[in-house]
Amino acid sequence: MPAAAAVFALAACSPTFNWREVPIADAGLVALLPCKPDRAERALPLGAESVRVDMAGCEAGGATFAVAHASAAGPAQAEGWLEAWRAAMRNQLGAAQVTEAPAALQRATAIPAPVRLESQPGQPGAAPVQVLWFAQSQKDGSVALYQATVLGRPSNPEAAKTFFEGLRLP
Repeated sequence: MPAAAAVFALAACSPTFNWREVPIADAGLVALLPCKPDRAERALPLGAESVRVDMAGCEAGGATFAVAHASAAGPAQAEGWLEAWRAAMRNQLGAAQVTEAPAALQRATAIPAPVRLESQPGQPGAAPVQVLWFAQSQKDGSVALYQATVLGRPSNPEAAKTFFEGLRLP
């Protein structure tokens, strides 16, 4: 398993990152986080709706690693919410140089399709951001939406790669 090999390589050279598998919500996603996560829940405005989002995240090696989850009623709602989530992130990044591209994640839905965003700060002191949005259909017809984020520049350049490659959908 490539993610496990990366975890052991990182653990051997840096005690800053204490990687662990963390279940996200009840939808089945397992994330690999570099520290013990804090959990929170909040309402997030996605388009005209206020959506309940639960999050797990932590700070290690100068960066914040987080995964947020929301549950949409179906594919059409999921597509709209995901577009609103992406737009909200782009608005937050302001003058930063932003690149978005299609992404891939095993077992993620094709609609809405996974998308990756990377930003380079537009202002001194601002932090770079890497985000991956993806979704998975559930047995009850709902769609689990996710946003995986690395905010900042981790002290180990392989940490963000390990985080994103450690996301596993059932």
